[in-house]
Amino acid sequence: MARRQNGETWCIWTVLVLLFVGALCYPLMLILVQSFGGDEFTLLHYREIFTQRGFIDALWHSFFISALSALITTVLAFIMAYTLNYTNVNGNVKKFIKLFAMLPMLLPTITYGFAIIYSFGKQGLYTRLFGKQLFDIYGINGLLIGYIIYTLPIAFMLIHNTMGYIDRKFSIVSRMMGDTGMTTFLETVLRPLVGTLAVSFIQCFFLNFTDFGIPASVGGEVEVIAAALYNQMLGSVPNFNNGAVVAIMMLLPSIVSITVIAYLERYNIRYNKLSPVENKKNTLRDVVCGTISLGIIMVILAIFAVLFVVPLVQGWPYDMTFTWEHVQQVFEDAALTRVYRNALVVATLTAIFGTGMAYGASLVTSRSTISERAKHVIESVAAVTNTIPGMVLGIAFMLAFTGTPLQNTFAIIVLCNLVHLFATPYMMMKHTLSKMNLSWERTAKLMGDSWIKTVARIVTPNAVTSLIEVFGYYFVNALVTVSAVIFLAGARTMVITTKIKELQHFAKFNDIFVLSILLLVTNLIAKLLCQFLATATRGQKAA
Repeated sequence: MARRQNGETWCIWTVLVLLFVGALCYPLMLILVQSFGGDEFTLLHYREIFTQRGFIDALWHSFFISALSALITTVLAFIMAYTLNYTNVNGNVKKFIKLFAMLPMLLPTITYGFAIIYSFGKQGLYTRLFGKQLFDIYGINGLLIGYIIYTLPIAFMLIHNTMGYIDRKFSIVSRMMGDTGMTTFLETVLRPLVGTLAVSFIQCFFLNFTDFGIPASVGGEVEVIAAALYNQMLGSVPNFNNGAVVAIMMLLPSIVSITVIAYLERYNIRYNKLSPVENKKNTLRDVVCGTISLGIIMVILAIFAVLFVVPLVQGWPYDMTFTWEHVQQVFEDAALTRVYRNALVVATLTAIFGTGMAYGASLVTSRSTISERAKHVIESVAAVTNTIPGMVLGIAFMLAFTGTPLQNTFAIIVLCNLVHLFATPYMMMKHTLSKMNLSWERTAKLMGDSWIKTVARIVTPNAVTSLIEVFGYYFVNALVTVSAVIFLAGARTMVITTKIKELQHFAKFNDIFVLSILLLVTNLIAKLLCQFLATATRGQKAA
């Protein structure tokens, strides 16, 4: 039976490895070759980058600002998740927090910087309301705000998802043993989350470290390494060899992340079953946590409110006459329907194949008995994909698949999305599966069921809620991603985010905001649908 189980898991492992060899290793190998000069081996480009003025400063800025914002984001996300899981805050308030915590990921990052500028810039909405500019938005302030807004949904999803699988009966036992409230909190809530909190920090750090959209709009004179990469690749004088060197430098932190995540695996705690326990009454706790969580959400909503103001006036900020003219102009564009349909096709295909890929990979690493070395291959792939900037992957795909049947097709965009977005859904599924009772497979084995039947009959029904959330994550992110597809989408396969990027060159910010609202509405509908299905699934399981 064990041999049969290993045969099934090895089959899944082989398919995944072949996929990543062809769509990750090979394109990145071309980047590596490019960094050494391509046809002629040389270290000249490495020497040029490290002696280039400002590169070391850009590297330091990226590490410092990314780490600081990741730390702040993880703390804020923990408070929000704690409010939802361990307080008696009104249920409608909890639904409000959970729904709008996801708001930033419903928009492309290319929109974030514009929203911050039109909110807190010299002619921004809140500058006009308060009569003065509250703070300088360019540099560290703007980067911190943008990064925190950008990564908050992902950190919240990770922590909230894992927190739901903590058995609360240990909190009751701790209190009955006479432990103080702080001891109970540290031992029964915080300790089981140590691994997830660390993963959240690492995820946020690398998302910030590799993001380009936010620094491009509010970075100011504070250059970061992603901006340095963009300048090498797509600056006034493109240098793919030097750009490849910067890309290789950006991949090195993945080695540290793999080591840290592997070390933290020992802190994961498994529970045989989850006990439904009511939260202890504590008005002070509920007021403090509820106020902080609502405050976070209100700040995010306030920043994105500008999207609904600027395109609905005649000419911001000088002519504030209400008008639908800018909205009508956008929808009269015949190309809009086509790029919107293209975006939906790409997002749907990415979500279907991505969910299957993340689930298969997490089954291999969390619910199988194949060798640790084989599991480590999947873990390494997930960590590496998390560190690759989208624009680097897009260029790598362009180098690898130009001249092949994949060029200028939806297939290459979907494939690029599957690789680029793999890390977070995989982490979500892995943490869900790892919290389930590992004896299910052994019990089913004694009953004569095969591993694949156990997965289909027991594991999958208990993971449906997370599968729905992973599907929604892929769909939304595929719809808003731009950094990678900008190099792969042609005239026939252009999606809506590449259209926004095109409009940026012509400073058509009204059009950009209207298109951003269209994406927001589409993603909001998708999220509400996924949330409805997830809630219905939980209700069926409870029944």
